[in-house]
Amino acid sequence: MSKLWGGRFTKETNKLVEEFTASISFDQILALEDIEGSLAHVQMLGECAIVPLPDVLLIKKGLYEIKEQILKGEIEYSVADEDIHMNIEKRLIQLIGPVGGKLHTGRSRNDQVATDMHLYLKKKVIQFVEQLEKVQYAILSQAKQNIDTIIPGYTHLQRAQPISFAHHLMAYFWMFERDKERLLESLSRIDWSPLGAGALAGTTFPINRQRTAELLGFQSVYPNSMDAVSDRDFILEFLSNASILMTHISRLSEELVIWSSQEFQFVELDDSFCTGSSIMPQKKNPDVPELLRAKTGRVYGNLMGLLTVLKGLPLAYNKDMQEDKEGMFDTVETLEGTLSLLAPMIETMVVKKASMEKAVKQDFSNATDLADYLVKKGLAFREAHEIIGKIVLFAIKENKYLLDIDLSEYKQFHQMFDENIYDVLSPKNVVAARESFGGTSPNQVRNQIALAEKELNKVHEMSSK
Repeated sequence: MSKLWGGRFTKETNKLVEEFTASISFDQILALEDIEGSLAHVQMLGECAIVPLPDVLLIKKGLYEIKEQILKGEIEYSVADEDIHMNIEKRLIQLIGPVGGKLHTGRSRNDQVATDMHLYLKKKVIQFVEQLEKVQYAILSQAKQNIDTIIPGYTHLQRAQPISFAHHLMAYFWMFERDKERLLESLSRIDWSPLGAGALAGTTFPINRQRTAELLGFQSVYPNSMDAVSDRDFILEFLSNASILMTHISRLSEELVIWSSQEFQFVELDDSFCTGSSIMPQKKNPDVPELLRAKTGRVYGNLMGLLTVLKGLPLAYNKDMQEDKEGMFDTVETLEGTLSLLAPMIETMVVKKASMEKAVKQDFSNATDLADYLVKKGLAFREAHEIIGKIVLFAIKENKYLLDIDLSEYKQFHQMFDENIYDVLSPKNVVAARESFGGTSPNQVRNQIALAEKELNKVHEMSSK
């Protein structure tokens, strides 16, 4: 059988050109969306009396049969038929005869593929929001168990101030909350129907684009046919949101790698998320967070790739735009694997509280509280800062920490110091003292967890309406 568009040509397509230009090797992922769009399109053609009702029923019957074959894995796709749209249409004609050719009335592959991708990405974005919630619940579970667990907080990867480990974990909860918001907000731009825009200029047939949008569950219809077939902003936005999300996952993964090292020993990842060494029997390698960290790069690459493809394209559709799919599919697959591993890895992580407690007693992360102590007694902060700096230098030379320094030694630096300085310097009290909104005190962390649970419940209430 010749190509469905072959009437204008006098030569067969070069086989190398067929292989080079064909997209069926990857766009077959859109098979079910393509069937979904075609069912809506032919339904509308019947309602608008563009295609006779008996033909509509026969086409729908054929499409449902092809859908069953797709679900059962019985369809064999052909490179000669280029893409998923032509493969399905050709199969339809084989099943029901020439009447199958009426399916393409009033549409083009240009609006057809755009419709498929809108349908596909809409489903995936909703899926990723649900997966992110599982990650957030895993974080909440660990946070609730570690409100009073104290860990050194870092800036510049240097110990800065002691904090609640729950507070540290909850920082990622809010990062993922913003990721969810970005994904949900992007739905308003994904949820547009390009179907019926034709190749670029619309169609001469009296179609009803609002009806196909309604049948497919789209909230809006592109008002400009050229924009409808050439817009890939919704994919760019998804790839951008995915890149930001992977940035957060990579940062968390980096911390898990560091925390699980022998030098830190703050956490231990479950055996099921680690691997061993082929030569060193003692090794337990955090391969999963390492790979999550690495896969961030491919997601960035997919975003940059599509930005580069689109940057110089004139309106409307160009074959270059075939390159929009592989990067999108790869990012979707990467996120699916990443998020399915991240939640259980966090949930099963063992927190080594004793190691954390030991760490905060062997540093100078309580120095700021020593400065605040003098400020509250009336000293200017800059003067207090200089005094505490000299005390830290003294302690380092004497191989001591701030809690080890005698009161008489403190008084050599300033007479305002008295015996209650040791209560102020206790890591537990240092953490508890930070009662400002969003701070690391146990009370504030509990409030933060309650707020987080409220946010999750709010999303559930909205989705159930």
